[in-house]
Amino acid sequence: MIQNPVFSILFLTLGIGLGMALAGNSLQEGSKAPDFTLADQNGVQHTLSDYLGQWVLVYFYPKDDTPGCTKEACTFRDRYEDFKTAELKVFGISTDGIDSHKEFAEKFRLPFSLLADSSADVTKLYGVKQPLINIAKRHSFLIGPEGNIRKIYEDVTPADHPEEILQDLKALKNK
Repeated sequence: MIQNPVFSILFLTLGIGLGMALAGNSLQEGSKAPDFTLADQNGVQHTLSDYLGQWVLVYFYPKDDTPGCTKEACTFRDRYEDFKTAELKVFGISTDGIDSHKEFAEKFRLPFSLLADSSADVTKLYGVKQPLINIAKRHSFLIGPEGNIRKIYEDVTPADHPEEILQDLKALKNK
C-alpha cells in the first residue's frame, strides 16, 4: 500500500486517466455521427455532413503501407465495385499525412478517399485514438443516410471486414 499522499494522488490520477483512455469509444449505434472536414490524398476537402442522404463507411486504420492496413485497404479495393453497387461511400482515415496517403493510394491503386487526420482530432472525436501514441485503432463506422451511426465495428479482421459490412448494409437497408 502506498503511504505517501502525494504518490497516492499521482497514482489515482494516472489510474483515472488511463482508465478513461482505455474505456475507448463513447459513441454508440444510433447516435449522431460527429461531423468533420478532412483532406484526402489529393488535397480535396471532404465534410461528412455533405454526404447526408447517403450511406457512408468511415474506417479508421493505424498506418499507411503496413501489413494489416494494406490488407484491409486492398480488400476494400477488391470489393469496391460491390460498395458502389450498394451505394456506399467509403472513407479511410489515419493520422498519416496527405503525402503518405497519396503514395499508399497510388501504390495499391485504391479507388476511394483516404483522409488525413494528422492532428488526430477526428480520431479522438470518434474515440479510436490509441492511448499514448498518435495512431488510430482499427475501427469502422457505418453511417446511415440520416447521419446516425448504424453499426460500429471494433478490432476488425481486415480480410473479412468488407464482406461483413456488405452483409450488414443489406440487412439494414431491408429493415
